Amino acid sequence: MHIVRFSLVVLSLALTAAAPLSETTPWAMAVDPAQEMVEALHRYLDRETTASVGKRSEQWSRDRPSIDAKRRRLAEVLGATGDRLRPVRLEYVGGPNSPVPIVPGVGVEVIAVRWTVYPGFEAEGLLLEPKGEVRANVIAVPDADVTPEQFAGIAPGLKPDAQVARMLAGQGCRVLVPTLLDRTSEFAGSRLVRFTNLTHREWIYRMAYEAGRHVIGYEVDEVRAAVDWFCRDGEVKRPIGIVGHGEGGLIALHAAALDRRIEMAWISGYFGQREGLWAEPVYRNVAGLLKEFGDAEVASLILPRGLSIESCPGPDIPGPPPAQGGRSDAASGRLVATQVGGEAEFARLVDIAKAQASNPTRHQSAELNDGGQGVSRFLQGLNLKPDRPASEPLLADPRPAAATRERMARLVRGMEAYTQSLIRTSELRRDAYWSQADPSSIAAWEKSTERFREAFWDDILGKFPPASASMDVESKQIYDEPRYVGYAIKIPVWPGVFASGVLLLPKDLKPGERRPVVVCQHGLEGTPEPIVDPKVKSVYNSYGAQLADRGYIVYAPQNPYIGQDRFRQLQRKANPLGKSLFGLIVRQHERTLQWLKSRPEVDPKRIAFYGLSYGGKSAMRLPAILKDYCLSICSADFNEWVVKCTNTDRKYSYLYTVEYDMYEFGLAERFNYAEMAALIAPRPFMVERGHDDAVAPDEWVGYEFAKVKHTYDRLGIGDRAELALFNGGHQIEGKASFAFLARHLNWPRGLQAP
Repeated sequence: MHIVRFSLVVLSLALTAAAPLSETTPWAMAVDPAQEMVEALHRYLDRETTASVGKRSEQWSRDRPSIDAKRRRLAEVLGATGDRLRPVRLEYVGGPNSPVPIVPGVGVEVIAVRWTVYPGFEAEGLLLEPKGEVRANVIAVPDADVTPEQFAGIAPGLKPDAQVARMLAGQGCRVLVPTLLDRTSEFAGSRLVRFTNLTHREWIYRMAYEAGRHVIGYEVDEVRAAVDWFCRDGEVKRPIGIVGHGEGGLIALHAAALDRRIEMAWISGYFGQREGLWAEPVYRNVAGLLKEFGDAEVASLILPRGLSIESCPGPDIPGPPPAQGGRSDAASGRLVATQVGGEAEFARLVDIAKAQASNPTRHQSAELNDGGQGVSRFLQGLNLKPDRPASEPLLADPRPAAATRERMARLVRGMEAYTQSLIRTSELRRDAYWSQADPSSIAAWEKSTERFREAFWDDILGKFPPASASMDVESKQIYDEPRYVGYAIKIPVWPGVFASGVLLLPKDLKPGERRPVVVCQHGLEGTPEPIVDPKVKSVYNSYGAQLADRGYIVYAPQNPYIGQDRFRQLQRKANPLGKSLFGLIVRQHERTLQWLKSRPEVDPKRIAFYGLSYGGKSAMRLPAILKDYCLSICSADFNEWVVKCTNTDRKYSYLYTVEYDMYEFGLAERFNYAEMAALIAPRPFMVERGHDDAVAPDEWVGYEFAKVKHTYDRLGIGDRAELALFNGGHQIEGKASFAFLARHLNWPRGLQAP
């Protein structure tokens, strides 16, 4: 083994030609470079997250049009963008086991109701109708694991002072109590496949996220639809308020921020710093939130309307439900009862509010409300006097216990059906979005699709800053095979962050000769070794070594999707910044390409990409952005990606696995794999597919590839798009793909077995 180090000079982003690898100074790579890479990226994202707080003010202006624009932006990131039905229809829910009203109290009637939100989807809950004068309309949102019946005091589970809906009804308020999706997993799955331990919230979150929607947005829109009903034509106008605790506090905060008809908001058990959002349950993951919004910025959209933030314990959720059948599919994440950084976040809100005409109030309490003081403050915020005696307990719910589970099943299936309708029709919206692409010529195509490339990078993957570290590349010889020598490589990207991989150089390289490069990318939890070491037997069939034997220069990068949940937490940290794991990988590969193109033995116009599995996902995304990759081969991954992520009826779906990192916010509305391939065009593109590959059925692959072939045929370059099918499974087959490389890289020797 030879220990070497070499440096490249960067000047105005143009790299000088590098000298051949030679021994200089000691190698500085850690024992486990993959783990070191993942941890370095964690530190980088932690710094970016901390810095996001100070950067938010640069994006805010406090004039009315700017504030209205921020409300629209908040609705977008929350996915609260559906076409709500108007006028809202509210109906009583009755039946053999559901009397109307449920509890015909002397002072308050409790009625099971449902109301329209989106086409085909209705919210459900309870309506508490006081006898006599109705002084205000209130929406009371309990925590996700608290039923409306408990919040209304007609079912056990809450202390009397926590039965906020009952107390407000006793003060003459009409109270509507929505049912939130809870954190159990009873209905998260399908009888056609199996059931999972995803909470109902995560089950809907995953499929909605891909469609640019969110379980938070759905429930915020349930509240806004309730406000629509309160404001219906012919109704006496009364002040409207909202109160929420725990998950209900989250929904109440955001609903009040978006809807200026809500005059008073009481947020309890939810207000704090969101820089730790990545560690909370994944159903709270909101793409791009922290770029513009913390809880303080969201709350500032309520001002100068009334706002009371009560500091009391929220839900304490240690993790997802128990595994189903010993298999856990749910994402990690927990909630702690004490809100992290509540005092500091409230101080930020006070600073924001100084220029506004209202001051928020924050109260300390050990319970949901402090002996009725929370109710008094809330009523005062609605310009009402809390002048009625404390309400008496209501009668118990006479319905069977199964009624609330049946309601939860309807809500889960209703949100699921609505979201699946969005997925089914997303292809139409993608077609409309791409209708401006011009296939009249290759030049017209490249020009007209550039804006789609920028949108894919900016909006879907997330654009991180360009590499800024000095190009001091380290190497270490680790292979000496009959036809090639191999080096471990470490390439700086940002201070403390690097890319790494293994470079194979054929031994018969001649001075001054420039050869094609094939970048060979490993899959999930992989490393370069099975690709480049002919002694390692695996699904890769050491295809990098095979290519090096055929005279190609080969580079096998170490991508950071390794380390189980630890690498997936990179996705969680990147998403609230409006970025993704692949956004990081793009910059790593961009830097790697800069280095490869600088090497004297590399032909910079003949650098190809060939990846398996997660490397196939890379083959769809990286060349779509990085045009220095002259062609791309996607092996053992290509399919109807949007369907793969969201389908409820097939075993192939990521809804039934732990890969929560696969979801990309709003991808379905603009990009599927055919559209990513369209960004690769006019460069050659191949799909390598084993008939028995469990990634997806052949039908999904064929359907999506037909669109790719159509694009290439319209451009007059149909010979540059190929689908290579073989009898086999999830593996590199190499026959058709090696011929594809030899032809398009102009390397006839690549057809010859060594």
